[in-house]
Amino acid sequence: MDKPIDNFWDLNLRELKQKLQDNGFEVHMAESAEAAKDVVLNDILPELKPKTVSWGGSLTLADTGLYEYLRDSDEYESLDTWDKNISNEEKHELRRQALLVDCFFTGTNAITEDGHLVNLDMIGNRVGAITFGPKNVIIFVSRNKLVPDLQRAMDRIKEFVAPVNSMRLDMQTPCIKTGYCMDCDSPKRICNVWTITEKSFPKGRIKVVLINDDMGF
Repeated sequence: MDKPIDNFWDLNLRELKQKLQDNGFEVHMAESAEAAKDVVLNDILPELKPKTVSWGGSLTLADTGLYEYLRDSDEYESLDTWDKNISNEEKHELRRQALLVDCFFTGTNAITEDGHLVNLDMIGNRVGAITFGPKNVIIFVSRNKLVPDLQRAMDRIKEFVAPVNSMRLDMQTPCIKTGYCMDCDSPKRICNVWTITEKSFPKGRIKVVLINDDMGF
């Protein structure tokens, strides 16, 4: 058999797709970051016809190339919360405004085999948008985010995702020196707001793009 690892994950992701659909999520599958971008541009956005778009922090989203496309497109009004040329105050205000866009893009820190999304935020703008506000949410989920259950999801986030993201962002928290969560009181702590999304309400509001590749953290 060619590509046994990809085949293994394809079987698991197809099973996950059914669980997510049972939970009210709209689900699409893609074999790569580029394919995920094509799914959004060719299948999802033409149906939604959004006028306003924005996004929350996600390396998986960034790797698809959609950020640059949406930012530079004349077809959408984009609220660019990743703009490095604006002040923190301006970014904060854009994040508030992004809660009312037609379509919000982001990733997830973990997903369980039962089809539950698990996330941990510093500010809460990303998980806030997933929960309520934007008319539609598109979440990119790469295969390395899949874990058996809620406890493993939380362990993955605290033991791996949060320390690595703190290192990436140079947050000067204890975990960037120890390599594991210290449950710190640092002013730069990024572990503040948990969400567990068991179902999409209304049905189909959250669209999940499952990617058969390892991406992000």
